[in-house]
Amino acid sequence: MFSVGLVLLLFLAPSLQKDRDFYTFKVVNIRGKLVSLEKYRGSVSLVVNVASECGFTESHYKALQKLQRDLGSYHFNVLGFPCNQFGQQEPNSDREIESFVRKTYSVSFPMFSKLAVSGTGANAAFKYLTESSSKEPDWNFWKYLIGPDGKVVDAWGPTVSVEEVRPHIAVQVRKLILKKKEEL
Repeated sequence: MFSVGLVLLLFLAPSLQKDRDFYTFKVVNIRGKLVSLEKYRGSVSLVVNVASECGFTESHYKALQKLQRDLGSYHFNVLGFPCNQFGQQEPNSDREIESFVRKTYSVSFPMFSKLAVSGTGANAAFKYLTESSSKEPDWNFWKYLIGPDGKVVDAWGPTVSVEEVRPHIAVQVRKLILKKKEEL
């Protein structure tokens, strides 16, 4: 009986894996609450590993907030994930990070608890992003574009500006709006 169960599990595991996408994960938000990313399903998301003391901080936070403001939260969200893995450039606590980004950049997009985004200790959601895109963060401000279905559309490193990524996001948001109009 055990071997039949094991065979069934091995047989079903690949099919269960196919159903996995970014929105199937749960993460902790910047205030310590467990949140299902499922709440963002049906929207386009730009997932970014952020840091407060990086050379890219100023330009990226300003551009990410502008993007959030311009595209709104109905069809689109920036999702910020602080990370201290690269150059120890996010040394602060979640509370300090939240205060800094809200006061300095008026960040209104969702922020999550500090986590690891690469290597063996990477958060499961970021492992999924890395596996799906074949692109692993090697510095702060990696950007992953996620479609409404939770699948990775594309990924860019920190030297690619948010302004360069914006047209790719606009295409995804436009597709989403047209699809919703067709469904009416």
